[in-house]
Amino acid sequence: MPADCATPFFGSETRPVLRVLEVLQASASPLCAYKPRIKGCFWVFSRDFIPGTRSAVLNTEARTVEADVLSRRCVMMRLVDFSYEQYQKALRQSAGAVVIILPPSISSVPQDVVRQFMEIEPEMLAMETIVPVYFAVEDEELLSIYEQTRAASASQGSASAAEVLLHTATANGFQMVTSGAQSKAINDWLIPSVEGRLTGLGGEDLPTVVIVAHYDSFGVAPWLSHGADSNGSGISVLLELARLFSRLYTYRRTHAGYNLLFFASGGGKFNYQGTKRWLEDNLDHTDSSLLQDNVAFVLCLDTLGRGNSLHLHVSKPPKEGTLQHAFLRELETVVASQFPEVKFSMVHKKINLAEDMLAWEHERFAIRRLPAFTISHLESHRDSLRSSIMDRRARIDTKALTRNTQIIAEALTRVIYNLTEKGAPADMQIFTDQMQIQQEQLESVMDWLSSQPRAAQLIDKDSTFLNTLEYCMGRYLKDVKQHHVKADKRDPEFVFYDQLKQVMNAYRVKPAIFDLLLAVCIAAYLGVAYVAVQKEQNCI
Repeated sequence: MPADCATPFFGSETRPVLRVLEVLQASASPLCAYKPRIKGCFWVFSRDFIPGTRSAVLNTEARTVEADVLSRRCVMMRLVDFSYEQYQKALRQSAGAVVIILPPSISSVPQDVVRQFMEIEPEMLAMETIVPVYFAVEDEELLSIYEQTRAASASQGSASAAEVLLHTATANGFQMVTSGAQSKAINDWLIPSVEGRLTGLGGEDLPTVVIVAHYDSFGVAPWLSHGADSNGSGISVLLELARLFSRLYTYRRTHAGYNLLFFASGGGKFNYQGTKRWLEDNLDHTDSSLLQDNVAFVLCLDTLGRGNSLHLHVSKPPKEGTLQHAFLRELETVVASQFPEVKFSMVHKKINLAEDMLAWEHERFAIRRLPAFTISHLESHRDSLRSSIMDRRARIDTKALTRNTQIIAEALTRVIYNLTEKGAPADMQIFTDQMQIQQEQLESVMDWLSSQPRAAQLIDKDSTFLNTLEYCMGRYLKDVKQHHVKADKRDPEFVFYDQLKQVMNAYRVKPAIFDLLLAVCIAAYLGVAYVAVQKEQNCI
């Protein structure tokens, strides 16, 4: 019977009280696997591709963690009350499903709660589980269901056996039902990237500076992964650098003798698949490419939206006398003379080829022997911010983002125009007045990027987001075009699955024992009526 046609039957009330739209599934099905597989949609890395759980269908009674028995129940948890111990309790008791309820605004959540969840999130991603796990955004109706379920669960835990039996027979409950189809692999899914360039002034063998940022986000629930800092901030800085240098390259007097190649890569959270294929196409499958000729260095932008520190991550410390070393020196100069409140350092980490996942995007270039580094406010690639659904717009400090953009722009300009060798003062600011960094534009771009989920599973070559990104790059750059990555059919490095979003219906129901109790009462009533009628007939 359709949900809107359900009617009471024999005293057992079954009517829909809520249709939770867009319950965002985080673990009921493998949303994607990167050679690692996804069990219950949490990421489980293994060397062999083994499909994880594909079923997301749910039809169980709701409980909260206060209940003693959670087996085959849909366990509801609010973020403010969530803990890893409670989550494990539900899994140990073989819960039918787990629903984690998120507040409408992450900014309203205490920071200690946000930090705690961000610390737990990687453990959830690494844990193999067959229990479907959902995330839903809280509203009044969902909160009402949670509170009623919590009250019922708490009363069962504190009452006597007789009270529990009576409460079980008379109380209302909620049946949580999803009707989504079984997840299946999406064949021929494309991961798109966008490239654009500014050609330098001079001959054909000009050195090339490559500026790269991946645009996709990552988290336990793809439809909730907005990735404001990681890596919305990187794309924001890339677009602002494109705007600034396009103006400089417009006039012959300020047209530098360097090619600038901008690349917004896809699949960054999947071991930088977009960058990997782009390098293969440019270095292995073509005779003429800016990446083949004379690459000065590759600058990767990652998580630049907050904090008072900047770190230049390198796989190999740059040698003195190289352009990479000159850029490092200019960064140190700009920070020390113009932004002394910023802590700057170089972080050296060798590439570990034994790991399934690379640490930073520059390692993709370093493997192909191209000089590269990543600039970020994060000191470690293991920071949980890089893969969290808590990475929202509210966590971005626009002033810090503007400052970091200026530091990078100033240092890059001093390198390609050789200003230090020409005697330019260390404290001379280049981007001022009409050429200043536009904080309002950075804010607008960040608002746009963080207003939508950007998980790689959600963005194809025809998506509105990608078309807008391509348009923005086309305003400032030349030869803007897309590059696409498709998984190998015989040995796929990544597999995406459908059913990323589920609709969950909550029905108010009476327990089965209520029907039995009602049947006994009716039978007793009919028995008493029958006896009364028989006595009346005997008297007549």
